[in-house]
Amino acid sequence: MYDTVAKLTSAVARGEEPAVEVFYRRFFDLLYAHARHVSRRDESFCLDVVQDAMLRIVRSIRSVPTEPQLVAWLKLVVQSVTYDALRRERRRRQREAARSTNGDRHMPEQDERLAWLRRELLVLDPALVRLIELRYLHGWTLARMAQTLGLSIGTIDGRLRRALDHIRRQAQEVRDD
Repeated sequence: MYDTVAKLTSAVARGEEPAVEVFYRRFFDLLYAHARHVSRRDESFCLDVVQDAMLRIVRSIRSVPTEPQLVAWLKLVVQSVTYDALRRERRRRQREAARSTNGDRHMPEQDERLAWLRRELLVLDPALVRLIELRYLHGWTLARMAQTLGLSIGTIDGRLRRALDHIRRQAQEVRDD
């Protein structure tokens, strides 16, 4: 049925469920081994990476003529997903460390700043606020945001930069007063 890589990848690209199953079974071990190699992490972490990579692969695969080309691309996808996962984990640890450094001490000036920021976000376009939330609250990458929202990475980056520049200018005006 899928006697060549080109036929298999074309069928996966069309969303044929039997092809996706064959693809998963055929390339799972390779993806898992590469995730272990790239991340040097435990089984649980690598299984999560493979799951995320498979989702990315199934969404974006095109017909690939040869197996060496496909394997090279699959390894790049796994590497990218692994690096994304490691960055997310590092940011999470940094946030947790920052929270524990601040402890439970009550900082009135911090409360005032957060209240000010919330007011500023309320006057922004809700679409911009959503971008800010995805990027900084949920830790999404620009690539993930672009893929999910159907926009280019450059568009998202530009919108985020302009929104944050606006908030910084507003904060500077408040400080200057």
